[in-house]
Amino acid sequence: MIIVQYIDEVWSHKPSLLPSDPYRRAHARFWADYIDKKIYPIGRNLWASEGEVKESSKKDLFQCFKILEEELGDKQYFGDESFGYIDLALIPFYSFFYTFETLGNWSMVAEFPKLVKWGERCLQKESVSKSLSDQKEIYEAALQIKQELGIE
Repeated sequence: MIIVQYIDEVWSHKPSLLPSDPYRRAHARFWADYIDKKIYPIGRNLWASEGEVKESSKKDLFQCFKILEEELGDKQYFGDESFGYIDLALIPFYSFFYTFETLGNWSMVAEFPKLVKWGERCLQKESVSKSLSDQKEIYEAALQIKQELGIE
């Protein structure tokens, strides 16, 4: 995300990924940091562990998605009407939604419909759709890694 900030500042383009208002820019950085420090490590524990660690990770990840869905609210994107810095931080994890819900035994559509619709909106952007991996391929890779690690 630091590289994204650098690119956003050096190559002036419209629209900018970070808001121009200092408070909103700090807000975006906070949420990107939250995503960076929570979703990947907790999600990895969900699919790369078993027993109590897996169950704890399931609950923690569920709570993270709940918090993110509340932050999204009724907005089109996390930065309101345009794709921005927070969206860029979270969208790579859209590819993991199927893995998370399958291994976590929940339905993303049922539990987090706003996040799923947000992800679908993001996929309408060619730059996003061309850069994300297929959800089923991610799931198959996670299963292969689990097998290599001797989990389940």
